[in-house]
Order: sequence, then structure tokens, then C-alpha cells
Amino acid sequence: MRIEQIYTGCLAQGAYYIESKGEVAIIDPLREVQPYLDKAKADNASIKYIFETHFHADFVSGHLTLAKQSGAPVVFGPLANPSFDALIAEDGQEFPLGDITIKVMHTPGHTMESTTYLLRDAEGKDHALFTGDTLFLGDVGRPDLAQKAADMTQEQLAETLFDSLRNKIMPLGDEVIVYPAHGAGSACGKNMMKETVDTLGNQKKVNYALRADMTKEEFVKEVTDGLLPPPKYFPLNVKMNKEGYEDIDQVLERGMQALDAEAFERVVNETGAMVLDVRHEDDFTKGHIPRSIFIGLDGDFAPWVGALVADVHQKILLVVDEDRVEEAVTRLSRVGFDNAMGYLKGGFETWKKASKEYDTVDTVPAPYFKEVLDENPIPVIDVRKESEYLSERVVDAENIPLDLLNDHWKELPEDQNFFLHCEGGYRSMIACSILKARGVHNLINVSGGINEIKEVGVQVTDYVCPTTL
Repeated sequence: MRIEQIYTGCLAQGAYYIESKGEVAIIDPLREVQPYLDKAKADNASIKYIFETHFHADFVSGHLTLAKQSGAPVVFGPLANPSFDALIAEDGQEFPLGDITIKVMHTPGHTMESTTYLLRDAEGKDHALFTGDTLFLGDVGRPDLAQKAADMTQEQLAETLFDSLRNKIMPLGDEVIVYPAHGAGSACGKNMMKETVDTLGNQKKVNYALRADMTKEEFVKEVTDGLLPPPKYFPLNVKMNKEGYEDIDQVLERGMQALDAEAFERVVNETGAMVLDVRHEDDFTKGHIPRSIFIGLDGDFAPWVGALVADVHQKILLVVDEDRVEEAVTRLSRVGFDNAMGYLKGGFETWKKASKEYDTVDTVPAPYFKEVLDENPIPVIDVRKESEYLSERVVDAENIPLDLLNDHWKELPEDQNFFLHCEGGYRSMIACSILKARGVHNLINVSGGINEIKEVGVQVTDYVCPTTL
């Protein structure tokens, strides 16, 4: 028996490859499925099952493409109602895989179809639990994502989740290994650990939601307290996972069309496509196509596209380094953005050589930022998360978190320049691009963010650990 966690850091997502005696099960696969097929071929094995823990909201699963290419059935737990052929398993149903068994455990609460899968070894002993979004390390799945579809309040879903955890998961042995679908950084929970594998026994000790003496009322209050609004693309990803989507090969073929500067500009004008610049922030600040949006590949690219662009049907044209075109299109498709229409052949230099208009971002280093504040203070806007801002911030800085910028950008100063910063420079550059696309140009980005700001002696508030807030 072999269990392999295939972890994708950008999405903080774990898919699983399980092999026994030449038979393979895949749990919660990503959109691009060739790696799973390649692993099975290398193992001289065949994919027998594709298990889905629920209809994912934060990414588009590869279940349909993998089923098409492998011939394996897609398996959901009870109450799932996909628009395509799938095996809807019963609670307690067992699936043999080589000399091991995978048992279905219906654990509603995150969503009503949420299901965990218990792996029993060749001796019939409980070995591992694939918990999807029902149980994370340090947290549990947020109970507010499915309330509209399930016609239940988040409090009712939380009560259901409490029962699932107490009746199905917590009675299992402490030695059972927990393999969750997400880790720290995912928007599907709020308090996840950086580790991606743990024992159930340790989670019973450290996970606030598994306290043995916890009442249902306490659970509901703690699980629902502090939930931020989910990213706007989440319902659209659920719809794709439930109803189907275009094959990844077609998405790649369309998105990887090379366009010269004239053709690129023509497509933008004719289709209203968004120009998405995915280079490094240092390159964007030196020069970019006017009104283009920066979200760099070297950060949390896909989640930020989902949170800020939101509409998965938006047509997109890419400004990207030639050797990263396929990566960009693939990572867009992971969160359902399938309408990449091509990329600028030769990159931004092609645009400049064609004598096209371009823009820049006023960016200053931290020492200059301090010098200005010391002589003539001007407004400072911190685009980090509220918890980061409350933990430690530049004195008198205001907070507009990046994920809320589209709703609050009109609150920014109109009659004077203002500084923008984040932690290291990535998010503030995204904010600059969004604001400039909206016609706001009286901004100055601080490179290096709060990390470098502190080093040069700018006055900041006393540090408070975020976990105590």
C-alpha cells in the first residue's frame, strides 16, 4: 500500500494517490490530471476509483477529465446530485482496492454532501482518514458556503458538522492518520496549521473544534465567529464541479495562442478582455500595458484571481514570460477561469518595440518612505488582512484589505498623494494596478512592505500575536 499526498501550495490543496496491488484511487484531483495518469503508468497500475469529498468551492476538480481518460467512476457520498454520471455511495459502503478497503463515511456540515473516506489496511485496521473539508488540521470546514443551496443557515450547518465530528470521526482511534483537503492559506477555514498530515489523537489535543467537553452551542459559536465573506468565485466553482466543464486540453489550446502587439490590442478592443500581467511586481512597476491588472505567478496567484476578478467567464489576455505561458493558463483553469484568449508573444518588450503606450507605478524604497513621513506626513494605506493590520502597523495607517479593495476604493484620498504597502510588496502592487485601472493615479507604492519599513525605523504599533485577537 502506498499513500501519496500531492500538495499544491498556491491553492493550499491536497490531492491523494493511493495504490495497492496494482489498483489506484485518486481523492480530490486537481484540474490537470496527467500527473495522476503518469504515476499509475509508472506503477504499472490502473485507476479504479476517483473519490470526491464534496463539491469544491475554491478550485475546479479534475474528476470529469480523469474519469474520461482512465475509465474509472467518480464516487461521491450521500446527498450529492451531480449533473453527470457518478456513483453516489451509501453511508458505510466499502470499496475494495488491492488488499485494502476504503469506507464511505457521510460527514455533512461543511456541505450536506461532504464525505470522508476511511482507509483500512490489509488486516482490516483503520489506518487513515481522508477528511476533505470536514476536518482540517487545527480547524474544521467553514459551515457557511453551502447554506443557500442546502436551504440551511450557517448555524444549522454548524450543528450538523458538530454531530458528524462527534459521531463519525472522534470515535476513531488516536493512531488514525488525518489527511485533509487543505492547509494554511486556504479560504475554506480560518485557523489551519501549516502541517498537512497529523494523527487524529493529536488533533483531539490541539484542534479547538474537537475539545471533548465542548457543547454544541459552544461549537456553533466558535466555528461561525470571525468568518470573513467567502471569495465571490466560490459559487461559480461549485457550479462547475457539479455540472461539468470544458476539457483542460481545449482550455490550454485557446489560452496558449501567441498574439503580436497589434493582434493583442485588437482582441482587447473587440472582446473587452482583461489584460492580466503575471510577471514579477518589479517588472510591472517599471512598465505595463495601461489598465492591465497585475497578479504575479510568484504569489498566491489563483486565489487572488478568484477573489479579485471573481467572474470566471471573464475573457483574459496574458502578459507573461514565454516559458511560463502554460503554467499561467493551467493555474487560471484550476479556479475555473477558462477564458484565457492568448498571450502577448515576446512579452512586454514586444509592446514597447511596437511603440505602444505604456504606464508605470510610482514606487519608493522604505528609507524614502520614512524620510517623507518624517518631514510631511501623508496618508498611508495598509492593504494587508485586518488581522495582520491589528497585529502590527504603521502608526496612523488606515486599513483597506486587498480582497475588499474593489468595494472600498472610493474611500481613498482624492486630493493628495498616498502611500500603499503590504507585507512584502506583492499585494500592494496588485492594489496599485486595480486602482490605476480605475483611474486613481495619486498613489505611491512602498517596495518591500512592512518588513522593510520596520527595518528603517518607521514608527509602528506594539506587536500583538494575531491568535490573541
